[in-house]
Amino acid sequence: MAAERLTGVLLVGGASTRFGSAKALVDLGGETLAERAWRTLGEACDERVAVGKAGELELPFAITDDGSPVRAPIAGVVAGLEAASSELCVVLPVDCPLVTPALLTALAGACAGGDAAVPQTGPLPGAYRKTALPALQRRLAEERLSLRDALADLVTLTVDVDERLLANVNTPEDLERLVRE
Repeated sequence: MAAERLTGVLLVGGASTRFGSAKALVDLGGETLAERAWRTLGEACDERVAVGKAGELELPFAITDDGSPVRAPIAGVVAGLEAASSELCVVLPVDCPLVTPALLTALAGACAGGDAAVPQTGPLPGAYRKTALPALQRRLAEERLSLRDALADLVTLTVDVDERLLANVNTPEDLERLVRE
């Protein structure tokens, strides 16, 4: 049996308030966080979609507008699932620069029995099926914006992964810590 097609969804729509500037444009090792995440998704996926607020960032790839007035990961996940041509997506926030293609592939593989597969730390990065869309769309419409809480509405599998790969860059200090390690 052939492997299931996989769409990679890159979330670039955060406000970056704690960081102070657009995290997607921050340089790490000679490439921006957005370029790094886009490359990682390209190594793991058949198709890639970047989701954010149209016209906010100049990136070397197109950004699909999430169509929502709110800034919340759930809006990006919904827009990514809606834009994907495949039934299964891996969703990667731009501020998780150590996520590997192998980690994304493991999440996708674990999603075979459910609507979502997420690491033990929470909903992102994660693998989501289009079967999750109705529940996520409903929560978004009701302005119940916690993606973590939305997992309770889905058949969600938890995958134990190396937490070092899930390092999140929310502040300039987080970035400095990554560069030092």
